[in-house]
Amino acid sequence: MIPLNPWEHQNVIKTLYGKCVEEICDSYQITRIELDILLFLANNPRFDTATDIIEIRYLSKSHVSASVKLLEQQGYIRKEYRGHNKKTAHLTICGPALEIIRAGRAAQERFLAILLEGFSADEIAMMKKFNSRILDNIHACLYEHKENQPPCNHSEASVN
Repeated sequence: MIPLNPWEHQNVIKTLYGKCVEEICDSYQITRIELDILLFLANNPRFDTATDIIEIRYLSKSHVSASVKLLEQQGYIRKEYRGHNKKTAHLTICGPALEIIRAGRAAQERFLAILLEGFSADEIAMMKKFNSRILDNIHACLYEHKENQPPCNHSEASVN
């Protein structure tokens, strides 16, 4: 018996988040992944390349590439090349995207308020700590087995 089944509720959580940001995407006529990219860049300023987005958010290269191109065409982001490196494009948020980002952050706050309603500050701190440890375990396993190797076999637990 698995004591914790983290994937059991992932779709309902994604659905709730989608409902929280749906109005923003409709209002600004952008896709969910375009909004996710803008929010990622705004919330993680030291990670500013398409490769960062792909590796950290586990999004497909083709989706990120197409979305970055559209965001650039719409004037929401621009690519900058630094120094003599003409291969790595750093993505910079442009003024027209700021209103979208503000609305997106408000939607993220609503989403978190729904998820965390009724939890004490101590319980939230514990959750952060536990989630961080779970994420560290996932990353350790994924990076350890990056080269077409079978997934992690560190646990004796059976999957139902």
